[in-house]
Amino acid sequence: MASMEENFPRGGIQKKPTEGKNPNPKLERDNLFDIHHEEQSQKRKRSQRDQGKQKKFKADKIAAAKDNVVNIEPLTIEALCEGMLLLGCVKEVSDYELVVSLPNGLSGFVPVTQISDAYSKMLSKQVAEGELLEDLNSLSDMYSPGTLVRCIVTSVEKTADGRRSIKLSIDPKKVNKGLNASALASGMLLSGFVSSVEDHGYLIDIGVSGSHAFLPRQKAQNYIKAVKRGSDLKIGQHLNCVIVEVKNEGRVVRLSIDRSEVAASLATERQNWTLSNLLPGLVVKARVQKVAPLGIKVSFLSSFSGIVDFMHMGPEKSMNYSPDQVMKACILSIHPTSKVVRLTLRQAFLHPGGSPNQLSNDRMGAVVEESTVKAFYKQFGAIFELDDGTLAFARLKHLSKNRKSFKPGAFKTGCKHKCRIIDYSLMDEMCIVSLKYQIIEARFLQYQDIHTGDVVQGKVFALKPIGMQVKVTDGIKGLVPSMHLADVILKQPEKKYNIGDEVRCRVLECNPAGKKLILTLKKSLVQSQLPVLSSYEDAKPGLVTHGFVVCAREFGCIVKFYNDVKGLAPKNELSSEPISCPDKVFHEGQVVKVMVLKCEPQQERLLLSFRLSSKPAPEDKKECTPKKKQEVKYQIGEMVDVKVLKKKDNGLEVSVLEDEGKVIASIPTVHLSDFVSNCKLLWHCLQEGDVLPRVMCLSDKGEHIILSRKSAVISAVQEEQVVRSFSEIQPGMLLTGYVRNVMPFGVFVEFPFGVTGLAPKVSMSDKFVTDTKDHFVVGQTVIAKVMSIDEEKQRVLLNLKVSECSSGDSAAESFALLNQYFKEMKEIKNLLRRRGEPSMAQGLCELMPGKELQLVMQDAKEDGSAVFSGSCVTGLTVTATRYHLGDKNIVPGEKTKALVLHVDALTSKVYVSLREELLKQRAKQRLTENSQHSAIVQHIEEEFAIVSLLETGQLAAIPIASHFNDTFRFDSEKLKVGQTISATLKVVRVNDHGVLLAVQGPAKKNVFVRVRNESETALEEMLSAVKHSLSLGDIVTGTVKSIKPTHVTVAIDDKLTGSIHASRILDEVPIGSFPTYTLKAGQKVTARVIGGRDVNTHRYLPITHPHFTRSIPELSIRPSEIEGKVTAMLNLKEDNTLKKLGLYNVGQTVTCFVKKYNILKNWLEVEVAPDIRGRVPHLLLSLNTKVLKHPEKSFKNGQAISATVTGTDVTETNLCLSLTGIQSLEQGTITVGMVTKVTPHIGLTIALPGGKTGKVSIFHLNDVYTDNPLGDFKVGKIVRCYILSNENGKIQLSLRQSRLNPKNNSKVEDVEITCIKDVKKGQLVRGYVKSIAPSGVFFGLSTSLLGRILFQNVSPYFVQKHSLYEKYLPEGKLLTAKVLGINGKEKHIELSLLPEDTGMPSVLPESLGLPQYDAEEEKREADDWEKREELKLKTKRRRGNSESEQKAKPKKRKICPADENDSGIEVYFREEEDDDQEEEAAKKKSKTRRPGEAPRLQVSMGFTWGEDMNAVDIPVLNQKEESSESEEEEDPQSKLKKQTKKEKELEKQRKEKELCKLEAALMDPSRQPQSADDFDRLVLSSPNSSILWLQYMAFHLQATEIEKARAVAERALKTICFREEQEKLNVWVALLNLENMYGTEETLMKVFERAVQYNEPLKVFQHLCDIYANSEKYKQAEELYHTMLKRFRQEKSVWLKYASFLLKQGQTEATHRLLERALKALPTKEHVDVISRFAQLEFRFGDPEHAKALFESTLNSYPKRTDIWSIYMDIMIKHGSQKEVRDIFERVIHLSLAPKKMKFFFKRYLDYEKKYGTTESVLAVKRAALEYVETKSSLADT
Repeated sequence: MASMEENFPRGGIQKKPTEGKNPNPKLERDNLFDIHHEEQSQKRKRSQRDQGKQKKFKADKIAAAKDNVVNIEPLTIEALCEGMLLLGCVKEVSDYELVVSLPNGLSGFVPVTQISDAYSKMLSKQVAEGELLEDLNSLSDMYSPGTLVRCIVTSVEKTADGRRSIKLSIDPKKVNKGLNASALASGMLLSGFVSSVEDHGYLIDIGVSGSHAFLPRQKAQNYIKAVKRGSDLKIGQHLNCVIVEVKNEGRVVRLSIDRSEVAASLATERQNWTLSNLLPGLVVKARVQKVAPLGIKVSFLSSFSGIVDFMHMGPEKSMNYSPDQVMKACILSIHPTSKVVRLTLRQAFLHPGGSPNQLSNDRMGAVVEESTVKAFYKQFGAIFELDDGTLAFARLKHLSKNRKSFKPGAFKTGCKHKCRIIDYSLMDEMCIVSLKYQIIEARFLQYQDIHTGDVVQGKVFALKPIGMQVKVTDGIKGLVPSMHLADVILKQPEKKYNIGDEVRCRVLECNPAGKKLILTLKKSLVQSQLPVLSSYEDAKPGLVTHGFVVCAREFGCIVKFYNDVKGLAPKNELSSEPISCPDKVFHEGQVVKVMVLKCEPQQERLLLSFRLSSKPAPEDKKECTPKKKQEVKYQIGEMVDVKVLKKKDNGLEVSVLEDEGKVIASIPTVHLSDFVSNCKLLWHCLQEGDVLPRVMCLSDKGEHIILSRKSAVISAVQEEQVVRSFSEIQPGMLLTGYVRNVMPFGVFVEFPFGVTGLAPKVSMSDKFVTDTKDHFVVGQTVIAKVMSIDEEKQRVLLNLKVSECSSGDSAAESFALLNQYFKEMKEIKNLLRRRGEPSMAQGLCELMPGKELQLVMQDAKEDGSAVFSGSCVTGLTVTATRYHLGDKNIVPGEKTKALVLHVDALTSKVYVSLREELLKQRAKQRLTENSQHSAIVQHIEEEFAIVSLLETGQLAAIPIASHFNDTFRFDSEKLKVGQTISATLKVVRVNDHGVLLAVQGPAKKNVFVRVRNESETALEEMLSAVKHSLSLGDIVTGTVKSIKPTHVTVAIDDKLTGSIHASRILDEVPIGSFPTYTLKAGQKVTARVIGGRDVNTHRYLPITHPHFTRSIPELSIRPSEIEGKVTAMLNLKEDNTLKKLGLYNVGQTVTCFVKKYNILKNWLEVEVAPDIRGRVPHLLLSLNTKVLKHPEKSFKNGQAISATVTGTDVTETNLCLSLTGIQSLEQGTITVGMVTKVTPHIGLTIALPGGKTGKVSIFHLNDVYTDNPLGDFKVGKIVRCYILSNENGKIQLSLRQSRLNPKNNSKVEDVEITCIKDVKKGQLVRGYVKSIAPSGVFFGLSTSLLGRILFQNVSPYFVQKHSLYEKYLPEGKLLTAKVLGINGKEKHIELSLLPEDTGMPSVLPESLGLPQYDAEEEKREADDWEKREELKLKTKRRRGNSESEQKAKPKKRKICPADENDSGIEVYFREEEDDDQEEEAAKKKSKTRRPGEAPRLQVSMGFTWGEDMNAVDIPVLNQKEESSESEEEEDPQSKLKKQTKKEKELEKQRKEKELCKLEAALMDPSRQPQSADDFDRLVLSSPNSSILWLQYMAFHLQATEIEKARAVAERALKTICFREEQEKLNVWVALLNLENMYGTEETLMKVFERAVQYNEPLKVFQHLCDIYANSEKYKQAEELYHTMLKRFRQEKSVWLKYASFLLKQGQTEATHRLLERALKALPTKEHVDVISRFAQLEFRFGDPEHAKALFESTLNSYPKRTDIWSIYMDIMIKHGSQKEVRDIFERVIHLSLAPKKMKFFFKRYLDYEKKYGTTESVLAVKRAALEYVETKSSLADT
């Protein structure tokens, strides 16, 4: 009994009556008497009080005696029973229940009906009346998380999914049922509920029948003020009350809820508490009786005893309790039958009315990388200390994946583990954590982790009329409403979905507070790439997204989005065609794509449109301020940087970097460049992951964004030379576009913003067009002139003739094309260079036209050309045409010189020439620009030709086309190789392309080149010049025709059009306003002429100019200018911009108007007046880095801004302006800058305002040094900088926060070190490794200070190879060092990295297994160093020193695996002079390890990566000793001295010894492999040993090199001989294991399919099943078993294996069904065997009764099967009772079997009785045997 008690504390199990008498009834009886006394009258009670006391003591003594053997365990759910009283803490409050946290991590539920009688009455009243009652408060109003409540267990039920659910009640009638009126005493602390509110106080329900409790108002005043913040108490509210006074024998009780009185209350003996009415939550004085491993036993209230488990001892004191110590404790629970009382010593519970500490919201679900084991309790779990110092508890089942994989050794105190906080137990004030991998990695742990719009995987677990319930994870369930089961409404959802199906849904709504999750299965919503609209604030006009129709009526459709956001699409916005009945066109639940027109978030009003045009709705046009335009997702013309995701046949799929890659777009191949040949080349060169900067958005049709890289199109959009709509097109305009389609009748050209026009065949070319396809290809860039427009049909006719579309200067145009072409070629080369890896790409970049090569002729072709090869052109095809071979007759194999003419990167071809005139070295001449030369055409490409200048032989490139539209040439016009032409040089320096740039034809003299001025706009081209008679100062009236950001066009009469500049609209322009938008199109205005503008040059003309009458009038509507005199106008007589700009002084403030942000030049273009332009450089735009990051978004076109003049630009045509004043870059100021260069390990170069540059050292990037300090900085990043110094034009900057925001007082971990005085001896400093020299490691402490670390101070190990230092101490590595000494004069700082100095791990890891320095040796070396430093003698180091190093041999050391993730490889070092003891120990170790290894290789057990390396003895080369050679290298003088004869002899002997040692090491059988080379050597020696291969794999896995491990496995499969089937199978199984642990399901399946082909399929299947089962992938295992049952249905082993799997899962019913199936499938002869095996499995894992039944039925049918009888006996001896075993033996010995068999059974029976029976039973067996023999012999006689 005692042992029983120890294992199961009272209340833990229900004992069977057969096990002895239960002492509980007696105890119960005593307690009943107690209660009985208390129920009697007061008088009688008095007289019997003494007697009662004695009885009570007696009862408690019995209890105490029984308690002596109690084993203190935490409370478990099994120990809970109905009627148990507990102290709980409210964890969550919902509408219908409270979730209550109970001790030891349990939790229960209090339904709303179990609060109190008064509250339940009000609920029923509300239900009956059907309307809301005013004074009925919801649970959330009355309870807040953290409130302590007393509860009683009403039931513990099993839920559908097998979990136990604890139902509780806090109704005082149930909680206080042990109390009666007469037992009440003053000072008692009870829980009560407000049952009604009276005038002078409150009636409180304390649940004691016959007692009325009253709470006077003044006693509640304090509580109401503090807790309720002044609001009155509510009916049903829970209170902790102290009894102040008891009247009329407890019939009337006066209470107090004053917080101080409640907190001070203490349960005392005077209050007469008994075991039957003791309540949880009472605070008592307790005395320690006994301290046990899992807790302590205490006594309280003089005679009661209780237990405190390990989770409830004070966290600070944990085990420092001594017997008889007295302290306060609080009662946690009382068991109703066993009366075990549990208490807590935690501080939060020792003052009633308090509440326990809560966990901050952000910690819930947090993953803690390193938590330390504080204590481990093998039956319950472990207590951890988390990173923030708090304690946490992990239950046993959460410590590992499954029971099998649990290793108690990993939970020793101090071990570290990664875990995740999954819950918080308020009653234990501890986090509950889990170490399970699947929980740590889970994407969702609680409802808070799920966000609207997330796509989640789930499992169907119920189909209801309202929808389908889906289980996302164990604790998270969601509902898919029936409308959302599919894109259409499903009539019979059960046909589509089955319970257990995996589904992919999207979150429509998630309310974590109410644990409500609404999902959708509509495919179009789940797969939608459009933005998620989940709040009215997100609904920006122009946003295009998916929604679903919830209602269609005659007024329109109501569309719903995520988070219940709804909007209305009115009838007129449903389609471009009118819809009369929307309800017939749209159905409920239909997914639609909509565009937001307007949103008012406050009113939650949203207006939508189904018409998805990028044009704004017409009614919005009037108020279309620039702000509105910005709100479309990507505007046409917006520049973005993109990353290539994948290459498709017709282009690239890319992601936009600004949106973190969420936005997917495409760039068609034809839009990669303006040049057709470069499009193909770029597509060929780009790879996935490449970044393409500055690409323009060409069209944004919702989900499909098309981008373009055509520079001509981009610059046209940026310079506003585009039309945004059909209405803006005017005849005569020149527009840049691209060919949309080529038809026999003409070419369709598309322009940005979607306008399309047709160029008919006649106006396509100046030449006769036979076939349109010869002239243009789709996607080609062209410039088109508008010929005519048809307003009605909205058609545009275009002209593509070069004569019409060119500016007239063909040389300038063709040179611009050539320049752009070579610029793009340079970008492509840079792209190939950055690749770096393929040598071919590298080779292509190195080869330049004009480079001489040494080649060998390979082959001559039929057409006379030759093919060459050479070392510099490997992988490329090198050809020379017949012309370029010149007059040389070279034969294959002959070497020759050749000159590169052209390199074609697309086809990897190189064209060379062997012609003398090209190879001849000539004196270089000075060439001048625009000089004319004769040249010979040498090579012709699609876009250009290579020519050589006659005089100098230099190569030049000339363009073939003179214009974008110049695409067709007749044969007679085409250039021929060898032809002499005239060329005009344009670029005379040989550039990156190796050629000069020239144009064909003579330089035209004095041609007026009309280069488009920056100030021109497409609008100005529209205004045609009409002759007029206006003069300066005339007043005119007109109608506003169109409004542009910086000017407004006004129609003065039918033909004449004028322009009003933004600066000429208002007298006082408010900064930030948009003056042009104050006018509306169609408005009548009165203006005054203030000047005119030339139609061609757009220059301002003075009034005296002859052309003034043909100009565009410039107008003003400023009130002051209309009324003022003409002299107040602009002085337009001066036509000199210089003089006008001279009117502005540096430092003057001007108001200007934003024209646009020029992204190419990185400046903001502004207009100050109609004739004065200005520019603001990027860095002078703002001091705010956010503005500088996206300047194009911060400045709206047409906005008025105030700027300071800083000068004029180089061309002196523009003002230079600044928006941040005039910057002074003095020391101590803070400015902004842009990173222009990142120099690894050195720092940054930063461009500053005003064109200056500064440097930032890596020591000034941050207050805290990091491992990769430059990682956050990229070229182009904008940063704030502090100027440290500005001397001699060199500016030093700092980016440290302590410099930029000194007021923040943020922590500076790494203080700035400016000079040697800042460093103190003994100080710990951090810095970066600078370099490794023979004399030591140099270590940067700051920009100017370096320290040195001698090699013996780097690590405690000997290192021979310096390359090791370079590997582990790369340049720029961040380390902590200790200052050993400072030499101020020499500015030398000596540092140490040794672990004992820095407290950090050694920089060279222990796993390298290097020998350690001897301590004395180290000391000696340090002394030496000091002496040398003092004497500064450069003498040779004593030779004895190096010898002593050899003597001081390192001892053998075992290097333990660093942690449990290590793969268990142990490394030994051993010298010849080993100690015997150590050898013995090593032998023992290997012996003890051996037995465990054999099964490890028997892979059927499941493969373990931690294969112990001792399993195989392998010789490996020993690490070399630190030899004196390295010493000598350190000291240069030693080499100079010649060695004496004796020394040479010694040297020779030493080398001999070393060789012997190496050989001995190789022979040593106990060597362990330590590198891949060692393993390679081993597997060569025994290629068929699978265990070696597996260890090799484990070696790679230990270093997490998964790919290498895979490669080893593949090698093994190729290497192992095909006859060694088992060895090969072992490797296959290892590979399967590897894929299961580290790969994906897909890679695992691929390996599995191969394994099945190469091995016996059944074995492979079985192994994979084991792997799945061991890694808890039960679903996959089950599927695989089903496959096996189909494929191997005749195999008995498969059925048995599946049966054992099911039984281990606890699926006994399924096993019974499986047996029936097995018997049907297998042949009859196998049946008996199968049934017996199934029965054996049932005995082991399932239901023993069922197993017995199986055996019995089998033996009834086959009584002569002695083998079955034997098995049955064996199992029953193991599992059954003696009676059952004897019954079986009795049956067997009475069978009629062969005498031999009978003898066997008698013998077994006898052995059994001898072992377990008595002498009588042994005799009985012998008698039976005699009887059998006699009957047999008598039969024989007869």
